[in-house]
Amino acid sequence: MRHVAVIDYGMGNLRSVSKALETVGGDDVSVKVTADPEKILAASHVVFPGVGAIRDCITELKRLQLDHVIREVANSKPLLGICLGMQALLSHSEENEGQDALNIIAGNVRHFDIKPADNGKHLKVPHMGWNEVHQTSPHTLWKDIEQDSRFYFVHSYFVDPADDAVTAATTAYPDNFTSAILKDNVFAVQFHPEKSQHVGLQLLKNFLNWDGQS
Repeated sequence: MRHVAVIDYGMGNLRSVSKALETVGGDDVSVKVTADPEKILAASHVVFPGVGAIRDCITELKRLQLDHVIREVANSKPLLGICLGMQALLSHSEENEGQDALNIIAGNVRHFDIKPADNGKHLKVPHMGWNEVHQTSPHTLWKDIEQDSRFYFVHSYFVDPADDAVTAATTAYPDNFTSAILKDNVFAVQFHPEKSQHVGLQLLKNFLNWDGQS
């Protein structure tokens, strides 16, 4: 049986994420929402969700001493970052007048700088709703997910990794931004798979079947 830990630091759609994992995992998967470092480190797969502001996120992770735990997980087993959980993996964010993050993946988190389009159509911030995700290369996490499938987004900031090689997918709003990153056993997405219906559930299923290598 695979044991999945969903990191609970008080910020994130914990119930919806855990229920989605239970749905795709069935009887072969045990899902625990926890802030216990021992349980997180003992899990076979770890999910790092998040919604809200980056400063609150980092403050709570440090208070609970989970920042060190996440770094250890990132070096040892499959880790899935979702939304704010993805942004927190980078080095620094422009949010809250600037906030250092976990620096697991080099790069910055930037605010959308959207100017009115020539056709008069105005794109709003936050970027909210369904949008296409363009996979940059084949990977286990994209199994049975068609190219340019639509996932659900809610965010005002986006990741800008220092190394383009870690970009696993891009999305246009209106310019292309990195909407998924992959580095070794770490996969992270800006969209919410737990809110993205069939394709989101498929991605979570793929994550549960991922060994962090292939």
